[in-house]
Order: sequence, then C-alpha cells, then structure tokens
Amino acid sequence: MDIGGSGIKGGVVDLDKGELVGERVRIPTPQPALPDPVYGVVSEIVGRFGWEGRIGVTYPGVMKHGVTFTAANMDASWVGTDMAAGLEAVIPGTVQTLNDADAAGIAEMAYGAGKGERGLVLMLTFGTGIGSALFIDGRLVPNTEFGHIEVDGEDGEKRASASAREREELSYPHWAKRVDRYLDTLEKGLWPDLIIVGGGVSKKADKWVPLLSTRTRVVAAELLNDAGIVGAALAAEQHIGQ
Repeated sequence: MDIGGSGIKGGVVDLDKGELVGERVRIPTPQPALPDPVYGVVSEIVGRFGWEGRIGVTYPGVMKHGVTFTAANMDASWVGTDMAAGLEAVIPGTVQTLNDADAAGIAEMAYGAGKGERGLVLMLTFGTGIGSALFIDGRLVPNTEFGHIEVDGEDGEKRASASAREREELSYPHWAKRVDRYLDTLEKGLWPDLIIVGGGVSKKADKWVPLLSTRTRVVAAELLNDAGIVGAALAAEQHIGQ
C-alpha cells in the first residue's frame, strides 16, 4: 500500500520479478486526509484483493516504529499517530510501515535503476513535494527529508517539486534549472555517486534529465509509479523500515 497526499494505491507484488500481479487499485485520498478516513480507504483496497498476509504501507513523512512524526503534505493530525496500530485494527494481517520515498528507493535498488550500485546512492521522488531515500552500499539510511533542505532561503521542494512546475506553469527547461540548483545544494553536503529521480515526472525524464548539469550522474527511475507499492511489499517481506 502506498499512501499519498492525493491518492492511495495498492496491489499484490511478485517479489521475484519486482512487479505487480494484475492491476493496482487507486482511490483518491480523503480530504481532509484524517487518519480514520485514510484507514478506511486502505481497508477497502486490501479487501478488494482479499489479502490477509503481511502488508507494507508507505506514508509521505517520517515514520518511526509505526508512528508518524511529520505531515508536510498531510493533515496535521497525523503527527504522533500510531499508524501501524490504527491500520492493524481495521485490516487482517500485520503491517510494516515506512516512508514513501524510502519504499520507492528500496524498489529501485532491488529491481530498477539502482540494482547492483554501490557507494552512496540518492533517490529523489518529485511529486507534491520532494521525497528522498539514501543508500550506502545498498543499505537504507531511513527517514531522510532532503526535500526540506533550504535552497535560496526556502524549502527546496517549494521551488523544485513537480507540483511547483505545474502550479507555476514552468517549461521543462525552466524547471530543470531549478532542479539543478536544488541538486547542487545537496551535492555540496553529500557527494553522491548516483542520483535516481522518480515520481510521476520521471515518465517524461527525456524532457528534463538531459538538461541537468549536476556533477553526479543522474538517471530516471525504472519502476515509475509502481515503485512505492513494490518497495512496500519488499519491506514487509524483509522487515525493512521503521
């Protein structure tokens, strides 16, 4: 399961291949995105698949031991909520919770653009905000929040997210310059060996990734919008996450 600010998605995953079995189900996130209505949507999707085993569930914020600590693009009532307990009260099986970008990164490292890569790999998901996942020799460093790194006096995601491009009706070349500036700031502190860019905008990577001038090699994610679901399933199977 992949909980987002605009949609909640779910599916059954073949972990040998790293791909969905059949179609995924997507239901718009309830507005306001309060915990109980969101739990209800997750329960509905799980019920459609008749699934009773272990379930991986992502959340767009910091997750520690099933509890949500931030809510940048969700309702503020999520802060301090035990999401794992809330979900296990309404669905069968047990829940593995983790940050949504961490889940996408886990999927890309196992099956996609990061497979076999060593050193320091940074996964960035461009959507409503900017999610991040950091890996050192394939091991996840959970709950990085690099979308909130300050760039020119404000959160990087406020100017370089995919929603900022849409909101301000920016051309891909204009937006790529903002992404470049954001990546330059990250590079000064991290010196990554590879940057993987994901989120819905990765489907049009040819329009902006070649325009980037950042020092680090940048590649598009391969699992696209399924990365969060695939990574959540793998995290549940291997007990990865927080």
